[in-house]
Amino acid sequence: MRPPDSWAGARVTLALTLVTAAAWIFGVLLGFQDWAIGWGAFVPGRFGFDGAAASAAPVWLTPLTATLLHANFVHIAFNLLMLVFCGRSTENVLGPVGLTILYLIGAYVAAAAQFLVDPLSMMPMIGASGAISAVLGAYAMLFGRNKVRIANARVAVWLNALWLMAAWVGLQLIVGLVVPGLGIAIAAHIGGFLLGVALANPLLLLRYRKA
Repeated sequence: MRPPDSWAGARVTLALTLVTAAAWIFGVLLGFQDWAIGWGAFVPGRFGFDGAAASAAPVWLTPLTATLLHANFVHIAFNLLMLVFCGRSTENVLGPVGLTILYLIGAYVAAAAQFLVDPLSMMPMIGASGAISAVLGAYAMLFGRNKVRIANARVAVWLNALWLMAAWVGLQLIVGLVVPGLGIAIAAHIGGFLLGVALANPLLLLRYRKA
């Protein structure tokens, strides 16, 4: 399948991009980036017995608030570039409701994956890359080309999706090297990506169930 190139059907993608960019820009201009990260980052250890700090967002909300927080320009620019590139085509196929479901659930599944790997960690997890990983996973299933010489086309698509996931995680690691002090939540990226892979066809069926 050739990725569609219409922006008319990518309003949710554009809205997510603009809101995420605006949140970072306002945080930088008004000087409350550090406060915002302390308030809205996803911290696995906050789900323990001590509960949430009084000055922080409710723990159930932090997988979403964390998507609006980024370390610096390189971090947000890379994430939004991937969101725009993959989100437009994915939304054209799945529709605005499908992409919204994918992005929101992706943010929570990414956070859950990171929690399962290191539930006691107090390291703040910020960035939209977990949710974007879900969009990328759906993109891989919808537009992945059968470049692997395997008779079973479905297996070939899955192998291509896994290669794309590996490349995505590798690129995130490179960004982590470029951005001082930025830890990369690999489990969150893998969890989000696999969620996107799993939801691509169900969301496609959801959109066209009455067709």
